[in-house]
Amino acid sequence: MNVKSIRYLLASVLVSAVAATTTLAQPAPKMKMTTAVPPGIASPEKVETRLGMLNFFDGFPDKATVEKVYDNLDFQRAVQAYLLALAPVNMAGLREGLLVVGPANVTVPTFEANMNARSLFLTANATTPYTWIWINLHGGPLVAEVPPMTLGMIDDFWFKYVTDIGIVGPDKGKGGKYLLLPPGYTGQVPEGYRVVRVPTFESILVWRNMPVKGDIRPAIESLHRNTRIYPLSQAANPPSNTFVNVSDRDFCTVAPADYRFWELLDYVVQNEPVESLDPVTLGFFASIGIEKGKPFSPDVRMKKILTEAAAVGDATVRTITYQSRIPEAFYYPNSTWRQWLGGYTFQKQTGVAYLDAAAFFYFYATGVTPAMEAKMVGQGSQYAVGLWDSQGKPLDGGKTYRLHVLPNAPAKDFWSAIVYDNQTRSMLQTDQDFPQASSLDKGLVVNQDGSVDVYFGPNAPSGMEHNWIQTIPGKGWNMLFRLYGPLEPWFDKTWKLSEIELVK
Repeated sequence: MNVKSIRYLLASVLVSAVAATTTLAQPAPKMKMTTAVPPGIASPEKVETRLGMLNFFDGFPDKATVEKVYDNLDFQRAVQAYLLALAPVNMAGLREGLLVVGPANVTVPTFEANMNARSLFLTANATTPYTWIWINLHGGPLVAEVPPMTLGMIDDFWFKYVTDIGIVGPDKGKGGKYLLLPPGYTGQVPEGYRVVRVPTFESILVWRNMPVKGDIRPAIESLHRNTRIYPLSQAANPPSNTFVNVSDRDFCTVAPADYRFWELLDYVVQNEPVESLDPVTLGFFASIGIEKGKPFSPDVRMKKILTEAAAVGDATVRTITYQSRIPEAFYYPNSTWRQWLGGYTFQKQTGVAYLDAAAFFYFYATGVTPAMEAKMVGQGSQYAVGLWDSQGKPLDGGKTYRLHVLPNAPAKDFWSAIVYDNQTRSMLQTDQDFPQASSLDKGLVVNQDGSVDVYFGPNAPSGMEHNWIQTIPGKGWNMLFRLYGPLEPWFDKTWKLSEIELVK
């Protein structure tokens, strides 16, 4: 080979190498009808991304690129579907737990004593006994007779607020008859009822039974005497209900976070009207194979993607909950106390969904009502979520902490501090029946100035056993500080909740 041939060969190799490494598409030849294409429109031949190298021939993806992109698209949509589905799957978990107790409509499960840590419920309280009734309207309208002096609500199967009942509801705490109408009901609506049109066939009717001067027995007697659930068609001769005392019961209403999450979501989608939810959310569900009227049967590839998406979705919502990056998520400047955001409709502004706020709430809590977050001086309740100590560090069950509750806590009724498990978001299970301290506690030690010190740790400080909530070494925890009947100093922040301090 002569020198000229060698030079030609080297030049050819160099040109080929440059062509192979360039990320820009080759310019098209100038033709009669050529228009200059502005930058950013044409696709490069090669694009380096987190998915790896994506290859295109004049903007057309090759087979490997198509596979990578569709796997990624399905995974992205699955993770977003997971976050959007936290609400209905939360409800589906609640449904499963309650139906273990007895059938819908007929059964009235009630904690006739305060709920203790044995039952797994998302951030339930241990100061006012609950009644939980699973409603199914597939058989037609139902009458729900509720007792006086309750505080509760109806939420639909998408976990959207329908109405309050009781003290802040239309009956104003007097009790009465509510007529629950199913989706699309066009029949006659008789008089004498408080009519509620429920957007979904299945829903939850839940209320707190309010103690009388600290005694729950009158409320439970009133519950048995005044509560009835029956079909409207049997209003002339209502059948009896089954009252089940679920106090100290070992059962779970918390939904799973693994692949079974998708199966619970499919149940909700199949059983509820398309009109009861927005098209975009249903579109996310449909894009991963969960669509009303069609079987949910993912192939091996899709099942693998959904399994991973559930794991990443759970990791995502735990991050959103326990390590928020939103400054307005906190009650005070430089504070660790978290608050609900977006109201009971979870909107950043009118007509704009607050996605992180909804994910946090539906992962952490149960029961959507304005009474849990709206400014209602002297009524309802307010919540502050404690996830870190004053230094911004996670709460460690092997250490001792103190919460100093300043005098004149702005609660017309009472305040409480309850500890929860970071894993289950249910009451922390220790040797204590009730992992809480409350201003209702008779043995609570009150300081001379009216303040109260609440301690958290594996061992009680000497003399403070009634002010102590047990924690477990090697296990994290979080807490809710609740105000029942919150007063103006809470809302205008002239009374401030102290930080959780590590005791050294």
